[in-house]
Amino acid sequence: MLSSLLMFAEVTSQTAEATGPSKIMHDFGISWPGIAAQVLNVGIVVFILWKFAFKPVLATLDERQQKIASGLQYAEEMKAKLAAAQEETAASAKRAQLEATRIIEEARKSAKDFLDKQSAETSAKANDILIKAQQAIELEKKKMLAEARTEIARLVVVTTQRVLAKELSDADRSRYNDAATRELTGA
Repeated sequence: MLSSLLMFAEVTSQTAEATGPSKIMHDFGISWPGIAAQVLNVGIVVFILWKFAFKPVLATLDERQQKIASGLQYAEEMKAKLAAAQEETAASAKRAQLEATRIIEEARKSAKDFLDKQSAETSAKANDILIKAQQAIELEKKKMLAEARTEIARLVVVTTQRVLAKELSDADRSRYNDAATRELTGA
């Protein structure tokens, strides 16, 4: 048994040596200088990628993000300006509509005043024309009466001459005419 224990101890010590870190590294072909070179290579690649790839890409992403943010801010400003412009347009349209309504009302009032004034002037002119016509009729009536009286007086004289069947002298004729005229104008 002792010998089997010794053998077990020897196998265990060989197994421990064979399973140690150097055995595993040797079995997988790993060496410390190779690992150091790989770490150095990976570090150089990471540095180059960081310097020439990640940094410009990150800078471009930051720049684009800033552009997007400024674009969104500009869009918000434009939206606010558009809303203000729409409000101003609506207010301006309302003011224009109120002004147009006021102008229409003033025009209606002015037209009514003008119509009333024209009606009054037309009525006054019609009254003047009527008065002038009445005066002209009255004047024509007087003229016609005067002509009629003169004609009647002439006819009376002619009739009287025929009735009397004699010729009257100019003095007699004038006396009869005057008398007939006095009687007719007095009547």
